[in-house]
Amino acid sequence: MDLVLDDEHRAIARTVRDFVTRELIPLEPELLRRERAGERQLTRDELADLRERARRSGLWGVGTPPEYGGAGLDPVAQALVRIELCRTFVPFTFGGSADNILFAATGDQIDTYLRPTLSGERVSCFALTEPGAGSDLSGLRTTARRVDGGWVIDGEKTFISRGADADFAMVFAVTGPRTSTSSGVTCFLVDRDRGWTSTPIPMMSSWEAATLRFDGVRVGDEHVLGEVGRGFELAMRWIGQGRWLVPCRAIGAAQRLLGMAVEYANTRTTWGAPLADRQAIQWMIADSAVELESVRMLTLRAAWLAGTGADTRYASAIAKLSGAAMANAVVDRVLQIHGGMGYTRELPIERWYRELRVLRIFEGTDEIQRRTIARGVLRGDLDVDPVGW
Repeated sequence: MDLVLDDEHRAIARTVRDFVTRELIPLEPELLRRERAGERQLTRDELADLRERARRSGLWGVGTPPEYGGAGLDPVAQALVRIELCRTFVPFTFGGSADNILFAATGDQIDTYLRPTLSGERVSCFALTEPGAGSDLSGLRTTARRVDGGWVIDGEKTFISRGADADFAMVFAVTGPRTSTSSGVTCFLVDRDRGWTSTPIPMMSSWEAATLRFDGVRVGDEHVLGEVGRGFELAMRWIGQGRWLVPCRAIGAAQRLLGMAVEYANTRTTWGAPLADRQAIQWMIADSAVELESVRMLTLRAAWLAGTGADTRYASAIAKLSGAAMANAVVDRVLQIHGGMGYTRELPIERWYRELRVLRIFEGTDEIQRRTIARGVLRGDLDVDPVGW
């Protein structure tokens, strides 16, 4: 097995790092100021400007198939792109984040929802989680009942990313008997002007989420994404990809943070010697490097498996669980190394301290990942005693 990235993958990663260094990291001080002032992070005009800069750099739609004007990068390349993007906390991605399930769009849905989302003209949100149904999808209570010419949706969704700004929502609702977790759920494309409302949820980080309410919201049959009663499969497609991309976020942030710790340890002196000479500091840096390298290998392996078409449930769960723990441990050590300065809002470390905590919760909590892994081991689906690898 060749564990060395090829020249194309390295070139992609370098291009993204150059873009992040040139276009995004310089925005961090202003975003920190806006957060302290209670202002929003980036306006739509600023995001549009960044999209145009990304297009000029050949980076827009990196995961989008070529037939839709994208680069169609393989999963390993997409993982590398996400790692480099997450070296900064500036909220920006190279293309519509709903690509992986909006490709189920057909007919007019392609021009109304898919293409405008890919171009960045429209903002979507993935509306699955409910007050009583997070990781447990059997608890879904939002319903869509049949009426003449369409459906009427009633219910509430919560912790929906981009929910306050979205032009339309991909809403998962119960439309039939729930004989199993995977049955009786349908996904609907619901424009905001259909009448649903959103309320922002204050967070401990910059993650922008909202509660969405649907009170007799009516849509036509043409708003069904995929097939009636088959929405669970779309939801799992979204979540399945998200789980091996989440540790990419952990890796990118940890790489940047560890670099900050090394620089500070080499320049900050105490009692006539740099911090880097202190064994306690060396051990924190060594532990961080070991954990970071482990997660990098686990995550790239999960991405590689995705590229082969293999089942990535267990590899993704292992990478996500490990990545979330690693990122939180690394940022804690980096803050400790910086001492009082790390605790201030003048540096981005305390911001990352808050940002990274959510990795242990969203796209499946640590506990859900452990359950998935344990079931795989106990059933024999996950071989913990392989011959070779």
